Amino acid sequence: MVEGVHHGSVIALAPDGSTLFSAGDPDAAMYPRSTAKPLQATAMARLGLRLPPAGFAIAAASHSGERRHLDAAAAVLAGHGFTPEDLGNPADYPFDPVERDAWVAEGRPPARLAHNCSGKHAAMLATCREQGWDPRTYLDPGHPLQLSIRATVEDLTGQAVPRVAVDGCGAPLFALSLRGLARAASRLATAAPGTPESLVAQGIRQHPDLVGGTRRDVTAVMRAVPGLLAKDGFEAVQLAALPDGTAVALKIADGGDRARPAVLAAALELCGVDAGVLEPFTSPALRVTAELEGRPRAA
Repeated sequence: MVEGVHHGSVIALAPDGSTLFSAGDPDAAMYPRSTAKPLQATAMARLGLRLPPAGFAIAAASHSGERRHLDAAAAVLAGHGFTPEDLGNPADYPFDPVERDAWVAEGRPPARLAHNCSGKHAAMLATCREQGWDPRTYLDPGHPLQLSIRATVEDLTGQAVPRVAVDGCGAPLFALSLRGLARAASRLATAAPGTPESLVAQGIRQHPDLVGGTRRDVTAVMRAVPGLLAKDGFEAVQLAALPDGTAVALKIADGGDRARPAVLAAALELCGVDAGVLEPFTSPALRVTAELEGRPRAA
């Protein structure tokens, strides 16, 4: 018996930008949530921010709150004259349940550095320092940093931002479509060495453990698929791009994460990734149906 049904949208683009397959409404405006972080990090790299690969990985991360995540975010702050108290994101417990339970058991209160978005905020402060902008107002949508990020998001996605909201971490969040998100992911995955886009992609690929965490599927899938660039986000959004520029973007409509890894695995298989490699990300209790069934795999 079927106990639950998840609806959503997904699109896969070929390296030339043409549509390999799609389901649902990949052109509807939606909030990319944390899948926007690689785009935001690219904007900061375009503004002249230079970090080691681990720095760009934590800037693009929704980290689990493990020790190495806190250390990486703290290093970005310290390298530009800031402390965790300067972060504009809320104080929180680590995102990973194991880390959170250990944190609480030790009697530690919520901390800004432990928030899963602290790496992004650290990079935003660092960019303000590099540009000579006021770091105290860096979350204002009218701040030069956020205006520059919006311009980069529009350039990478090839579409105008139809709406601006505030993400859970306090940063401006720019609406876009899954098609635009996949287009941006493709550009990062195929960027020429030395470009701002490649600096972000290199950081993500070299440090998938910083982008997610020990027990996170986004980290595991990047380790399983050579050269894959991937980022997950709240409300069940996901992007992924192969080294040749084939890119996938998806959103599960109910915002629940249960179906997201299975749909990503099905989409990557249709893009030519070996099914055996993707098997750990599928579940016998979940079956991807409708438009994705029976699609021919990419050549």
